[in-house]
Amino acid sequence: MFDLVSLVEGAGYLGLFAIIFAESGILIGFFLPGDSLLFTAGFLASQGYLAIAPLIILLFIAAVLGDAVGYLFGKKVGPRIFSRPKSFWFNPAHIERTRTFFERYGAKTILLSRFLPAVRTVAPIMAGIGGMRYRVFALYNAIGALLWACGLTLLGYFFGRTIPNADKYLVPIVLAIIILSILPTIWQIIRERRRI
Repeated sequence: MFDLVSLVEGAGYLGLFAIIFAESGILIGFFLPGDSLLFTAGFLASQGYLAIAPLIILLFIAAVLGDAVGYLFGKKVGPRIFSRPKSFWFNPAHIERTRTFFERYGAKTILLSRFLPAVRTVAPIMAGIGGMRYRVFALYNAIGALLWACGLTLLGYFFGRTIPNADKYLVPIVLAIIILSILPTIWQIIRERRRI
């Protein structure tokens, strides 16, 4: 298993900030272990390796800024990339569908995407491309960051503070978090394939 404890200890506050920032809105961050990393960071804070207050503040800021950068990238660069004529690789109708989708479900998507690996990286970019109003995006971005970055970190922290010998259960819990976070995406893929 990927050694998250060593990663968190080695990365420190600034490294964790960079990882969460990248995963929240920069396309290169889609493969990073956000959910399990947050829980592990919170657990290590409960063991005295990190201070919980600056940790959750930094992670919240990283998550908000990452999504904001993703949104701005989608808004500024997206239309230029996707304004080409229809081709094998690109269909302008997809942009219109994206715009309609975010008008209808945008707020819910920004909020829920926080808990779905890969989707959380792409959602803010698509919100920018789809022309979602920034005020609405910013509000749900902040709420999502609070629930995800602060919530999972605090969950790990309270787990470490309340469960005796909690380190014995860390690996199974982290594995459960990884499985639970990818299940909705797998289920959606299966549903889409059944429709075809």
